[in-house]
Amino acid sequence: MLEAIQSADGHAAVRPAGWPALSIQKAHERSKTFGLCASARPDYDVLSNTGLTLKREQNSVLCAHAMPVMETLHEQIINTQSMIVLTNAEGLILYSIGDDDFLERAEKVALRAGANWAEDRQGTNAIGTALAEGCPMVVHGEEHYLVANRFLTCSSVPIFDPCGNVVGVLDVTGDHRSYHPHTLALAKMSVQMIENHLFTTAFQETLQVSFHGRAEFLGTLMEGIVAFTNDGRFLSANRSAQFQLGMPLAALRAHTLSSLFQLTSTQLIDRARASHEPHITLSLSNGAVVRARVQFRRAPLGGAQRLADTHVSEEPVARAVVAQPVAHAVVAQSAAGLSRLAYLDTGDAQVASVITKVRKVSGKDIPILITGETGTGKELLANAIHNDSPRRDGPFVAVNCASIPETLIESELFGYEEGAFTGARRKGAVGKVLQANGGTLFLDEIGDMPYPLQVRLLRVLQERLVNPLGSTRTIAVDIAIICATHRDLRELIAQHRFRDDLYYRLNGLVVRLPPLRERTDLSIVIQKMLQRESATRTGAQPLSVAPDVMALFTRCTWPGNFRQLGNLLRTAAAMVDDDGEIRREHLPEDFFEDLSGDGVQEPAAPAPRAADALIAQGERLQDVAASVIAAALARHGGNVSAVARSLGVSRNTIYRKMSTVTHNQTPDDA
Repeated sequence: MLEAIQSADGHAAVRPAGWPALSIQKAHERSKTFGLCASARPDYDVLSNTGLTLKREQNSVLCAHAMPVMETLHEQIINTQSMIVLTNAEGLILYSIGDDDFLERAEKVALRAGANWAEDRQGTNAIGTALAEGCPMVVHGEEHYLVANRFLTCSSVPIFDPCGNVVGVLDVTGDHRSYHPHTLALAKMSVQMIENHLFTTAFQETLQVSFHGRAEFLGTLMEGIVAFTNDGRFLSANRSAQFQLGMPLAALRAHTLSSLFQLTSTQLIDRARASHEPHITLSLSNGAVVRARVQFRRAPLGGAQRLADTHVSEEPVARAVVAQPVAHAVVAQSAAGLSRLAYLDTGDAQVASVITKVRKVSGKDIPILITGETGTGKELLANAIHNDSPRRDGPFVAVNCASIPETLIESELFGYEEGAFTGARRKGAVGKVLQANGGTLFLDEIGDMPYPLQVRLLRVLQERLVNPLGSTRTIAVDIAIICATHRDLRELIAQHRFRDDLYYRLNGLVVRLPPLRERTDLSIVIQKMLQRESATRTGAQPLSVAPDVMALFTRCTWPGNFRQLGNLLRTAAAMVDDDGEIRREHLPEDFFEDLSGDGVQEPAAPAPRAADALIAQGERLQDVAASVIAAALARHGGNVSAVARSLGVSRNTIYRKMSTVTHNQTPDDA
């Protein structure tokens, strides 16, 4: 069904019935007050690259969460003569993606990154009008105030942060002749995804209740999410929660956990703990009955999100959660995808064998000991084992035994009571073992644990009982144990630095992660790492590696393993050009020092032929190398780094050969 309205210049514009005609009319009136002329050339003042970069940095959180959603939305509407636009709260376009042919047309009206589409610049348009009205908006064809924009139909949805503030707009724009009424619905769903991501980022140290009237909608965009402090004070609620509770965010701020769900935080946790099902039943203040999941979210440590916090002891609700098992209720927040065994299986036979073994012992209370060089991904594997185990809904608590001072490691592991020692925090502290209750305790670098403490750890592992320092209480714990080390524990046992009884308690299953130089899946690993880096290069070409650089990567021994590779790729990603290809000039100089050897590597044209000629004349091999290096230095104007790259050797090799030549020179040579 269609209806007609008057456009700015008196022409009738046809639009689907139900669209907010009044909002369009009000927008046209505002456009007139801005002094805009419908037939005038629009304001095409576009930010410089420097200015745009600054705006993107100022909105980095929004961009990080919006860009993956935009990519997904683009896949749904590809080849429809359309584009997707993300703006900030002022209507400035931060990023745009879409069909190439339509992007060219949009360029003519400055519908691109760096342009501002607020109403005072462009008159009535979906982006500016959605910001002005604070609600989703479709502006179709001749409804645009400016004639120049009337070949467009735009569907815009404001993006709200968890505090209820507008932080931007997601817009889908296309040719007005090919508009589909479902476009706005897709944009709304996409914005809901972005807002839920922002919600999760904003509220880490919180008690969260996810709920819906139907259990099958939990975990979907339809679920309501409400965040509370540990004592039940209201923090925020997503759009779905506001709808189900029947109140806007401003009204919800006057409520608490008790007034909304008829339970105190302690009662809620007790009910979740007693439940043997994934969901519990709650009653809303309006009488509705819903199914719910209860989560205590902790801030992520390092790259992976997990339940672990040194300050947990000062939060009584947090202590109740981590000190006792809560089946299916307290969910450890893990870095999705990165910390699953399937993600780690990238084609290397040694890694595949490790994954097969750990899957067979999953959930069978068999301790796992992961060995391997530093940087081979031992903690990532441990996290993946946890996330694929029956304990995935419990906490994953990591302790690096080498990074905690020997005088503190006992209190860090087992906790302490108030006044247990000088400097102890008021109310004491919950140790890492208790924090891991119901989940997995990962003891990294177990070979560096102080010898006197090993006997106490052994007792805890055998009896599953913990005595905090300064306490007479004994607390039962239920934990899975994963350990890791780069050391040879048997050698440490021989040196009386590691207890043999603890060793045999920990090595239920021993697996070894191969170093990067031994793996056969380097190219796949690099591809996956670049995919993650590409996600931060919003609006640019995906990252790739030039063939000659990939050849260098396969030659490198990678002494730092994944840490070294990750840092190198991250640096290169920051250096690449718009085409996204990583080339030799984008690599840090110290990488070339790790490539290989002590001698000059072939091929190095035209050096081989010069070397052959010298050898034929009976020259010594070291003289051949010196001559090749001297020639290369002359070609590169004395730039040692450039010479090292051209010959495929380290700078140290060049300096060493140069010093050898100087040392061996006779007075006549000098």
